[in-house]
Amino acid sequence: QFKIDSRVLELISAAEEEVSGQFAELDDVMTYNQYKVLDALQKNKLSDMHFSWNTGYGYDDPGRAAIERIYADVFHTEAALVRPTIVNGTHALAITLLGILRPGDELIYCTGAPYDTLEEVIGIRGEGNGSLRDYGISYKQVDLLSDGSIDLAGLKKAITPKTRMVTVQRATGYGWRKAITIEQIREWAAFVSELDETIIKMTDNCYGEFLDIAEPTDVGVDVIAGSLIKNPGGGLALTGGYVAGRADLIDKIQYRMTCPGIGGECGLTFGQTRTMLQGLFQAPKVVNGAVKGAILCGRAYQKLGFDVCPLPEDKRSDIIQAVRLKSPQALECFCQAIQAAAPVDCHVAPVPWDMPGYESEVIMAAGAFVQGSSIELSADAPMREPYNVYFQGGLTYEHAKFGVIKSIDALLKKGFIKL
Repeated sequence: QFKIDSRVLELISAAEEEVSGQFAELDDVMTYNQYKVLDALQKNKLSDMHFSWNTGYGYDDPGRAAIERIYADVFHTEAALVRPTIVNGTHALAITLLGILRPGDELIYCTGAPYDTLEEVIGIRGEGNGSLRDYGISYKQVDLLSDGSIDLAGLKKAITPKTRMVTVQRATGYGWRKAITIEQIREWAAFVSELDETIIKMTDNCYGEFLDIAEPTDVGVDVIAGSLIKNPGGGLALTGGYVAGRADLIDKIQYRMTCPGIGGECGLTFGQTRTMLQGLFQAPKVVNGAVKGAILCGRAYQKLGFDVCPLPEDKRSDIIQAVRLKSPQALECFCQAIQAAAPVDCHVAPVPWDMPGYESEVIMAAGAFVQGSSIELSADAPMREPYNVYFQGGLTYEHAKFGVIKSIDALLKKGFIKL
């Protein structure tokens, strides 16, 4: 029906067989997290009344209060903010940084350069837009070691009396590295606390939720932030972001989210609590399918001779699989094939464009039910050498698998690969 070359199907079957042994361990992680989420929902006595909503200021919204208690319990934190008015992961991270840091403070990123969209928030690019730099907050970054681990010795040298916050970006972003694991975060958090327990430890948790039985806040991190149209929304959340952590930090962040004196007491949920919570309930299973699809993608392209990161056998800490395609034409072909595999807008062809917040032109394949939802089957890349593409998502493993099939079939038919 889809006119897939039989040789592609043979390749995928062989790759799937070779990685199938890893899937049982992933199923154990998924099961643990499914019961953890269920426990949080039951503990907070979730009921149908929490799915209604208020108007105007949104005072005394029981659904909003319930979802924030549930997120705090899932991540084992004192408090959380979970709002549809947090427009994306970058926004969640921005209110965290701008809510906590003050003029004269110093921020250190411990995993090298941050994701492209954070550069203007920090002030690496752009001027006069209200960045950290505009407010007199200084910034440093400590690059990862050659083996992809956090440079603790380099971090120790970088810390000064002005250092207020240190940050780890768990996912790869547009880098060529493995995601930072929970064990690496545990070691880093303990190291920083031993140096100075007053330094705030923050983790960008985007793409990392439910990849392990523990989250960063279980291993010493003070505050985390992420997007609801990635892992924790389970494909059902229409928009939104979350922040979870220490109550005193969430208190500061809520006043940046709205304004001083108002904080988290106002803000409509617009009737979204049902889909946000139902999405959270099924998120462990959705994430499980997405990470299996990423592993399959890595193994299939490795068999074709491409460089891939992470390797199929590596421990996963995000849902992203990078493939080095080495040419802009192959990159566009890959993304257009992922779009053609989508349930929505399969008939359109993505092209590179100047997407807000990015330094380079970006191409994005995202034929999703929710615009920009990268827990759904998607692929994106900056149009720059060496032309790495970043594959992620799939609300079911079968759809993620089909995305891999479609991409290889397209590259084969366009002459970029041979079988």
